[in-house]
Amino acid sequence: MTRTVQQLFDLSGRVALVTGGSRGLGLQLAQALGEAGAKVMLSARKADELEEATARLQSQGIDARWIAADCAREEDIHRLASETLQRLGDIDILVNNAGAAWGAPAEDHPLEAWDKVMNLNIRGYFILSQYVGKHSMIPRRRGSIVNVASIAGLGGNPPDMKTIAYNTSKGAVINFTRALAAEWGRYGIRVNAICPGFFPSKMTRGTLQAMGEERLAAHAPLNRLGDDEDLKGTVVLFASDAGKHITGQWLAVDGGVSVVTGG
Repeated sequence: MTRTVQQLFDLSGRVALVTGGSRGLGLQLAQALGEAGAKVMLSARKADELEEATARLQSQGIDARWIAADCAREEDIHRLASETLQRLGDIDILVNNAGAAWGAPAEDHPLEAWDKVMNLNIRGYFILSQYVGKHSMIPRRRGSIVNVASIAGLGGNPPDMKTIAYNTSKGAVINFTRALAAEWGRYGIRVNAICPGFFPSKMTRGTLQAMGEERLAAHAPLNRLGDDEDLKGTVVLFASDAGKHITGQWLAVDGGVSVVTGG
């Protein structure tokens, strides 16, 4: 019998691991998955922020846990995945969200900053996906990986936003998504990417002050920035059976910015 829409979006009984999940976009994504019924493991570097985020989710009736880990470090990534498997069982949904940015003109961009951004924003995504795939998703021939990219990965930025490493890493995330989806489709694993636009919770206070919220909002046909609800529907679609025939795709959630900038 064909399932209802509510049944297709239901994540009851599934386990989700969300990196960078203690605040901002990661916490929004984790909350959405938990509201849809999933058990959620949050990860980030700072234990105090993870404790606060987990308590917030638990107060809403969500089964949430946390593990502190640095997703730029291979040993931390393996420990995170292994401990999640031990504590919650097989991982059905992996959300790769932990990330970093660095602002500097290309001609003066420090190499160590380039490496920091690349290690966290794309190398970390690969290592964690590889471990979860090999130890949980591939043996069961099922799973959904959601990579958080950015509209910055679709092209350049306004001249005063000098984030070449970030843009490059997010472009890599988009093609990593497509390549992994093509390779792991035979295992029943779907891989998709979300490309957020301008979200206050994603941006540093300095960037917001320099650019101005009104100015940033003016770039979008919808004339507003993203809020604490705008990614929830997309991640549940990609994670649930409602999106079971979607893989290798990226979706801009940006109020239309990429439409007018040609991304």
